[in-house]
Amino acid sequence: MMEIKIWLFIVIIVLALVVAFFVGFFVARKVFTKYLEKNPPVNEKMIRAMFQSMGRTPSEKQVRQVMASMNQAK
Repeated sequence: MMEIKIWLFIVIIVLALVVAFFVGFFVARKVFTKYLEKNPPVNEKMIRAMFQSMGRTPSEKQVRQVMASMNQAK
């Protein structure tokens, strides 16, 4: 029968948890960035709809200005 010292067992468990944390973090970050690339939070169509809901017809310049200001705020 194989015996392992208790301190070695604890060190192995802690190392495994640390490795799992870092791998999970990087995988989750990669998945989230792919999701945001496919589904951006705000696009030009949404800005036009917002202007129209306020009863205004936006010009292309206004739409571009709002997009630029939102991208700059990131």
